[in-house]
Amino acid sequence: MNPKTLANFVLSFVVLLSTVSRVSSITRTGGIAVANPVSESTSPAAAVFAEDGIAIRGTDPVAYFTEGRPIPGIQDYAYEWQGGTWLFANAKHRDLFANNPKAYAPQYGGFCAYGVSQGALVSIVPEAWAIVDGKLYLNVSADVQQLWQEDIPSYISQANQNWPTLVSKNEQGNLSN
Repeated sequence: MNPKTLANFVLSFVVLLSTVSRVSSITRTGGIAVANPVSESTSPAAAVFAEDGIAIRGTDPVAYFTEGRPIPGIQDYAYEWQGGTWLFANAKHRDLFANNPKAYAPQYGGFCAYGVSQGALVSIVPEAWAIVDGKLYLNVSADVQQLWQEDIPSYISQANQNWPTLVSKNEQGNLSN
C-alpha cells in the first residue's frame, strides 16, 4: 500500500471511530496502521495535546527552530502554558518560549495538522514535523506527514477553518472516543 493510500485509510478509520475522534497514536505493526484511543490521562478540555499534562510528548518546541530537530525536554526546565506543561532542553529555550510562546508553540495545540484539516484531533509523534512560514506543524506519523506535504497550503487553510470548532467541541466535552 503506498503512503498516500495508507494515510487516507488510517485517517478514515480514525474518523469512523467517531465523527470527531481523539487518537493518541497510530503505530505500525507488520505494515498495518493501528489507531489507539487517547488515554484517560489526556485532558478532554485541553486545547493542547498533552498526556499526563505534558505537552507534545515532552519535546522541546524551541529546539525545532534552533536545532532543526526534536529534542526531549526535561522537568528542570518546565513552563506552564495553555493548560499544559511544556518541557525544554535548557533554560535558554524555556525563556525564549516564555517570552513569546506563540512564536514557538506548534499550531493547533500540537495536535496533528493533517488530522485537524480532516476535522479530527489526532496525536503526534515528535519526529513528524515541519516549519512552514515560521510556524511549527506536527503530524501523527511520517506517512501522514508525507500526505500533508503534498498540499500544505490547502491543508493549513482547512485546518485553520476546523480548529475553532474542534477547540469549542473539545472544551464542551463533546468529543468522544
